[in-house]
Amino acid sequence: MTLYTQVDKNIRKTWILIILFLTLIIALGYIFGRVFENPGILFFAVAFSILMSFASYWWSDKIVLFMSGAHEIDQESNKSLYRLVENLCITAGLPLPKIYIIDDEAMNAFATGRDPKHAVIALTSGLVKKLNKLELEGVIAHELAHIGNRDMLLSTVLVILVGFVTLLADWFWRFGFFGFGEKRRDRREETTQFEMLVLLLAIALSVVAPLVAILIQLAVSRSREFIADATGALLTRYPEGLASALEKIASDPHVLRVANKATAHLYINNPLKEKEHGFLVRLFSTHPPIEERIKALRGIEV
Repeated sequence: MTLYTQVDKNIRKTWILIILFLTLIIALGYIFGRVFENPGILFFAVAFSILMSFASYWWSDKIVLFMSGAHEIDQESNKSLYRLVENLCITAGLPLPKIYIIDDEAMNAFATGRDPKHAVIALTSGLVKKLNKLELEGVIAHELAHIGNRDMLLSTVLVILVGFVTLLADWFWRFGFFGFGEKRRDRREETTQFEMLVLLLAIALSVVAPLVAILIQLAVSRSREFIADATGALLTRYPEGLASALEKIASDPHVLRVANKATAHLYINNPLKEKEHGFLVRLFSTHPPIEERIKALRGIEV
């Protein structure tokens, strides 16, 4: 398998998952709409979800950098690292992002920012110190791939969709379920079999849909990691650099002190050092198992 086919395969997988997501929302809108009998609630739910997600998207880089305790470096403070990022950006055709360092012995990195012009790359001091030039180049290329692939935008869209599904399910329990019964009594009408079926389906969806939405979001997140791996390897033309870096990161015993569940999905590898084995654990993981990523990198041709 070549790098190009690996990227294409994962992009197709991502779009399939997004289509499934949209299908779920359409189904929810139809079923809940029949129970609510008030489309205004749906419009408010969408507007509220978009507003909150937009604010998160616009200021996410500043929030994450503050939470991680990262500090910006310039060309004078670390010329070799600065030139490495600059050369890769020229190759990728991307503007030079701001470079931040997290003072921590743990080995990790992440990229954030609302678009390539406002992008940020953050690397831990342990990563910069423990990786050789080719390995560090592979990690930086992976993070530039996230920037070039607009993964922050995709992540925001998914947040909007998950928030919409969750709000819809929550509002169903607050208004729809009880309101349905009240309307039946007010109109002194018997509930038809079809209406009862719709109500039961709405109850089931209100319970299952938020969980399904989160699982789809996590599946897309894992798929984007594979895409960033392949795109980064395509950028450096040396997949072994990133594969070797991932091996060192996986075997590193240090846990990133500033990491938490809210920001864990941003990093190149899960900074919480949680076990990735077991079906349920992998299902709720933001990252694919690092062994699979290494195997994929070493199985593709440049």
